[in-house]
Amino acid sequence: MDARQLRYRVEYGVFCAVIFIIQALPLAAAERLTGFLAGVVHRLPPGINRRRVAEENIRRSFPEFSDEQIDAVILGMWNHLFRMVFEVAHIRRRLRLETAPRILDFHQREECVRAILSGRRILFLGGHFGNWEISVNTFGHFGFPMGVIARDLDNPWLHRWFLDYRQSSGNWIISKKGGGSDLVRSLETCGMASLLCDQDAGPRGIFTEFFGRPASTFKSIALLALEYDALIIVGGGIRKPRTEDTRTGWVPFELATQAVIDSRDYQGADAIRQITQAYTTALEQLIRRAQEQYFWVHRRWKSEPRRRRQTKRRAA
Repeated sequence: MDARQLRYRVEYGVFCAVIFIIQALPLAAAERLTGFLAGVVHRLPPGINRRRVAEENIRRSFPEFSDEQIDAVILGMWNHLFRMVFEVAHIRRRLRLETAPRILDFHQREECVRAILSGRRILFLGGHFGNWEISVNTFGHFGFPMGVIARDLDNPWLHRWFLDYRQSSGNWIISKKGGGSDLVRSLETCGMASLLCDQDAGPRGIFTEFFGRPASTFKSIALLALEYDALIIVGGGIRKPRTEDTRTGWVPFELATQAVIDSRDYQGADAIRQITQAYTTALEQLIRRAQEQYFWVHRRWKSEPRRRRQTKRRAA
């Protein structure tokens, strides 16, 4: 066994131990622990917890926020991410079809279900917002399984664990390595696929307005929607304020449908840009409802439009 394989096994062993501890903890104790861990990470040096990136992103997205409000959003973000880890460890045991009505409040359910039952192909879009694992997992339990694009993990043991977990509700995984062809195949055969739409697409992406700034966005989603006459559903799983539910012990979630975008409404040479802007705007509206549940350390605005890059070079 080489050193890399040994490291993978050790990582997997530690991961399984952590999952066991999480599942053994009472929910109240788990919430106190997540708050403690969030506070620890929040106080780490900015070079470790990427605080400066988060501060800049929030300040430019919400210029009306004070320094205290920005700090509160960042602390809330870490608390949300740690709570999400604990929720993922419990999803397979606690979130099932019969328990879903006690955990989830399905916002705009009729609009979403009408789209799914329309007979047309569906692209489910979310972002690094809310508990995206719960929102995708739930549709599998509802009887609407879909292909989910996800990155392969380097550790094969961890990769198999997450593969089994994500497919436990009936969904199937589309690897990002060959995601294009597999995504097309999923749409052609089963009609539904899910992916995140807030990742930087590099200098060749379409630049759309996201919180008042140009953000490079992949054009492939709009191309697929037009080619396959697909509906686009933008949504996510928003954690709601704590209310005790003695039957589940879980905090409630809102399974939010922010927008249903019909590709037929967009025609002409600018259709790809218009569709891309439409779902980007819908995601922004969703994030504004719970800013602390967005992953602000994510470098969403890393790429800049060509004209801006040229201006910077001339200034330099």
